[in-house]
Amino acid sequence: MTTFSSREFNRDVTRAKKAARAGPVFVTDRGRPAHVLLTIEEYRRLTGNRPSLVELLAMPEAADIEFEEFDPPRWSGPSLQPADLE
Repeated sequence: MTTFSSREFNRDVTRAKKAARAGPVFVTDRGRPAHVLLTIEEYRRLTGNRPSLVELLAMPEAADIEFEEFDPPRWSGPSLQPADLE
């Protein structure tokens, strides 16, 4: 586990990025963990290897999607009902 203070991180981002190749890098604010730096591969592994909506929309081929081609899955579960508070 590698830890950088916020000041160290700001002074040497390159070193923090290199350290992230070996594992998570914790960035502290006033001695307390505040952020974690991961490689994109590790992040995707942890999140199920699914790209985010932002990543999908940023793909150049996203501009080629026609509205007619977009067919989201339909909800097949129970219909929504008000909560029974009694």
